[in-house]
Parts: sequence; structure tokens; C-alpha cells
Amino acid sequence: MAETDPLLAPLKSVLDPATVRKLATLDLHTIDDLIRHYPRNYIDVRQLTDLALLPLGDQVSVVLDVVSAQVRQNRSRAGARLEVTASDGHRTIAIVFFFQRRGPLRWHEAALQPGTRALFTGKLGDHGGRPQLLQPKYEVIGQDLVDEAAAEERASYLQVVYPASAKAKTELIAQAVKTVLDPLTVAEVPNVIPDAIRLEHRLQGSLEALRNVHRPTEMEDVKEAQRTLRWEEAFVLQTTLAQRRVEAQTRPAVARPRAREGIRADFEAALPFELTPGQVQVGNEISADLERDHPMQRLLQGEVGSGKTIVALRAMLQTIDAGGQAALLAPTEVLAAQHAKSLRTMLGPLAEGGMLGGAAHGTQVALLTGSLPTAARREALLQAASGEAGIVVGTHALLSENVTFADLGLVVVDEQHRFGVEQRDKLRAKGMGDSIPHLLVMTATPIPRTVAMTVFGDLEISTLRQLPRGRAGIESFLVPASKPHWVDRIWQRVREEVDAGRRAYIVCSRIGDADEAEVTTAPGSSAADPVSVLDLEQQLREHQAFADIEIGVLHGRLTSEEKDRAMERFVAGQAPVLVSTTVIEVGVDVPAATVMVIMDADRFGVSQLHQLRGRVGRGSQPGLCLLVTTADPNSETGQRLEKIAALHDGFELAQLDLEVRREGDILGTAQSGRTSLRLLRATVDIEMIAAARTAANLVISTDPHLDDHAALAAALHRIDPERAEFLERA
Repeated sequence: MAETDPLLAPLKSVLDPATVRKLATLDLHTIDDLIRHYPRNYIDVRQLTDLALLPLGDQVSVVLDVVSAQVRQNRSRAGARLEVTASDGHRTIAIVFFFQRRGPLRWHEAALQPGTRALFTGKLGDHGGRPQLLQPKYEVIGQDLVDEAAAEERASYLQVVYPASAKAKTELIAQAVKTVLDPLTVAEVPNVIPDAIRLEHRLQGSLEALRNVHRPTEMEDVKEAQRTLRWEEAFVLQTTLAQRRVEAQTRPAVARPRAREGIRADFEAALPFELTPGQVQVGNEISADLERDHPMQRLLQGEVGSGKTIVALRAMLQTIDAGGQAALLAPTEVLAAQHAKSLRTMLGPLAEGGMLGGAAHGTQVALLTGSLPTAARREALLQAASGEAGIVVGTHALLSENVTFADLGLVVVDEQHRFGVEQRDKLRAKGMGDSIPHLLVMTATPIPRTVAMTVFGDLEISTLRQLPRGRAGIESFLVPASKPHWVDRIWQRVREEVDAGRRAYIVCSRIGDADEAEVTTAPGSSAADPVSVLDLEQQLREHQAFADIEIGVLHGRLTSEEKDRAMERFVAGQAPVLVSTTVIEVGVDVPAATVMVIMDADRFGVSQLHQLRGRVGRGSQPGLCLLVTTADPNSETGQRLEKIAALHDGFELAQLDLEVRREGDILGTAQSGRTSLRLLRATVDIEMIAAARTAANLVISTDPHLDDHAALAAALHRIDPERAEFLERA
């Protein structure tokens, strides 16, 4: 398809080399790249711009009438200047051009005669309390000394403003788009949305929409074109997801029915607590999925601390009872090690199958990470390949080609937002023969409905909202870093918890040594240098509140042994205060931990803060989360932190996170390659996404391989050729 699709032709086939090089700075390489590079703004050259609406310091494009233009000799330097006064009909602005030679200056003076209307583009400044443009680019409207017909044609269109770069200016992009778009025909740009669906939703054709969005005459043209192109984006993405769902349903999987007797029954009989109703309900949904002969594809989302691990473990044990193995993929070595340890603890003798004192129905839990010593890695590989380990926990190391399983029946992906679809599918490809393992992906970052439909549209969704009994809850407070006595009170409060036999986390956004690879930065974060783990550890060692207690350190560049040792000493209370980066963000479960101090909290995202806060209050004692920040309470960042401190419902925070980060970031972490979404917004296009999903399901149900929908198939390929090829291979 890539060889015959005219829209995938390189720009060098239609544009001059200099223009191609400049457009490459915007990552525009093909015809499709360019015509999908939509304008960010439109200017009606027939209407004057209201100067009162323009913010100082911004790059602006304004339509103004020239009131006067006068050449003046410079006093303090060589050359002369052209001083232009222009008006929006109510206010005036000074526009100044500097020239070394008078010839060009006179030419511009002649072009900008009083009464001339022009579009000026430049940075808006201030001179003596009056707005000013220095050396702006301009274009006279309705007059072109070279080609009057072209000028009149341009004046009949809205002026488009593109996202640009220093080398690829908006004027160059506009001309390139015109050169490329004008010759295209409907045969080269066929309608992506089938006619019946397009007519039902009153949408334009694909080529018509592209022309209207790039060369509109009225804003109404733009709105209708954008609606069509947003619908097209939603439809293409939902078709991709629908294809994945159908493809999965047609692939065979080994049914893993629940056994009346076995390791799962023994485990549940020994549980020292009662499962929540939500855990029971979701467990039944997963159990029913595992009993089918086509692969389960389910997303388990839930509040921090809602007990997702127990649900996943019961599914893994059901798989083991049915003769299979389970692989648990975790995003970090700390979390993988924590999972392996907690699974062994929860299973007890059931995790000692084949060992002296092990249970009759027992199995083993193997850990496989990239930094394991050679002997330990070899042992883990052998346990996985032989089937001795019914559960294999690991990081990206599980994806290596030399990792094999005896009979991989279930893949569990923890913190799905850290992995792309290719990574989870690469692990599933390790199933036996043509069958693929069942899939359960988990996230403790609740997802708004539209994002779930857009990102995880190929999965069934189960939700856990209820927290286990006995959880005491968490309180959160903002602490201004500008008040030293408040910060000092934090350390006294931490000491009080330690004296009561509890534990405290202190999280920093950076490590603090020469290599600053592990740094957290959130939108709107402070520009000041954040507190580092190593610097803060040293400061706390010298603080009187910590004079006689050990402070632990944990960050991503420690060895596996050092990380394990730090966590073991923290859990045991030997080092009851742990200064760490966000490596403890997810999965780490220490019931004795009651205090979470987050330094430079403004540098963390909404979901990160919620995850970090969820590390405390997991036992019978209440948790306390202190967000230390330099942010102004009245700033946007300060108000965001106030909301986070006040809200503890993960689903409300997920909506806040979506509003702060926009879906581009969220989709970018979940989908491979560049996101295909340019105009679609999950925050506002809820009904459109739902309608596109219904339409995509209808198309795929009757034409799963899109044999009768060539234009749609080509659009899917253009989203990301590498991704499309992967889907074909899968």
C-alpha cells in the first residue's frame, strides 16, 4: 500500500529542495504530513484587528489600516527608519522599520501609503506606553506590485497562520500547502469515511475538508471542515482498535477453566481477610474470560490501594491450575522486585512448589530483570522455560528473545500507561503455537471514559472503586517552601511518626549527582532548581530531628542489590525514613508507612502525585501527605495543587489530569509512534468519539480486513506505517 499511496510521496517529489529542508524542521516529509499540518489560527483580512485584545510580548498577526508613513534619519546610528502609524479604527500602533540604505526604505514607504490595508506579523512590544511592532513582516491586502490577480485571489481567502519554526515560516508553509493541495484530485484523496456514514453525520468529503481548512473563505467553512477532519481522526483510530478486537477474537487461546481444587482454592481458603464486593465481581468477570477459547483482553483500572494485585493473582492462579503460566510485566526493577516479594509473601508455602515444606499444589515465583547477576538470570530463564515457575515477574527483560515459557497462558501488564501496545503484544507472542495468551492490563491511574475509548478501545474495562476494609485514609496539605518554620515542622512531624514505629517517604524530583537523567518536570513547574535526593539526605542527617535515626536513599541508578537493601531496611524500620525519587511511585506496599513528603510538588503531574500519595495510609493508621511547593497560591500551578490536596477520588483527579495535560500526552504514552490526533480532543469530542466507535464497529463487523474500504485502509496505514506493519505481522 505504501508504494501506491500518492499521499505518502515525499515532498521532494513536488517541492524545491530548499523548501523541503525547511519543512523537515517541522517533521514534515510527505504530502500527507504537509496537508495534515493544519493552521492554528485564521485572520479575516477584510476585518481590522482589535488592538485592545492583543497581549504584549506575543507574536501577533494583525490587519490594520495605515494612517501615516514617514522616513526619518537615525540620530545615533547610520541609516534611516520608516515610522508607520496604523489603526484598527479606534486605536493606533507604531510600526518601525530600520534600513541601512534609503532605496529599500523608499520602496516600503511607497507600499505603505496612508489608506493602505496590510497584514503585519511580528512581536508586539511597548514603547512609551504605546504598542509597537519592530521590523514586522507585512503583506499589503488587495495590492500586489508583481501579480495583482494573485493578490486579489488571496484577499478573498481567510489568512491562515500555521504552527511554524524559525526556518519554516507560516508564509512558506502556506505556499507549500497551496502547491501540493491544489493539484490533488478526489481519486488521490478519496473519502476516508464511507459515504453512508458521511451522509448520516453530514460530513464533507476528505479533499473538500482539506481545502476548506487550508484555504477557507469564511470561518463557517473552517468549522465544518474541522468537524469532518476530527470525525475522520476519531473514525480511523476507532477502526484500528476495532480491527484489533476482531483480530484477537479470531485468534485461538487455550481455555483456562477454574478448578474446584488447586492452588487458587488453597490460596483463597487461607486469605486472612474478606475480599471486597468489587474484587469479587471483577474476579468473576476475569475468571469467565479465562474460560473461553479466545484471548481475554481486559483492562483493570482502580483506585490506588483498591486491591488490584489480589485480583490479578487469583487470575494467575486459575491459569496455573489449568496447566499454564503467568507473566507479570512491571515498568521498573523496584516494582518488579516488590511484586515478586509480595506474591511470595501472599502465597507462602504455595510459592514453594517442589521445595521441602512446599504445598502440594504449589508453584514458584521467578524474578527476571535486566540487572540480575548471570547465575540468577540463568536460573530464572530455566524456571520460565521448564514451567517450574508458574509466575514469572519481570521488567522489559521479559521481552527479550531468549526468554521462553513452557506454556504462557496469561500476561498481566502492570501500570499499562508505561508500556505501548507493541510491548504488551511482544510478550503475548511468546505463547505456544498459534494460540496467544490471555491479557490483563492494570492501571492505578483511573481513565476518563473518552480516553479509555480512545486509548484502550481494544479492551474490555473493569473498574475497582472500593478500598479494602481497614484502610484509614489519607489527609493532604500544601506547605509553602518559602516558610522555613513550616518546613521545619514537617521534619518534626516525620520524627513523631518514626518514634511511633512508623515509616516516612520523602520524594524529590532529581537525584542530585553529575548525571541528571532522572528528573521530573510537570507543566507549569517552578524554574528554580529543585531539591535533590542526595542534597536533602545530607541536610536531614544534620537536622536535629534526625540526629539518632538512619535515613535511607533510593533512586534509579542504584544497583538492584542496593535498591533491595534500601527497601528491606526501610520495611524493617532500620532506616525508617526513605529519601527517594519516583521509583516508589507505584506498587510499593509498606503498611507501616504513614507520611509522604513531596518536595517541589509543582514539578509532578496530577497522576504522579496521586500515585505517590497512595503509598501511605495502606495500613490501619491514617496517612499524611505534605506537598511542599514554591508555587504562588494564586497561580495556575498553585490552584492545581490545591485541587489535588482537596481531591482524593482518583476518577475526579483523572479528569483534572486530562484537562491539565491534554490528551496528546496521554495518548502519546499509550499508542506507539506519533499520535494520529491533530484536531480531535477527548476532553470535548465525547459524542463524536462514541459515534465513530459505533460506525467503526459496524464497518469492521462486515469487512474486517477492509477489502471494500481501500481509502480507509490507506488512512490506517498512514497513521504510522511501522505500527500498521506490526499489526499485520501480529
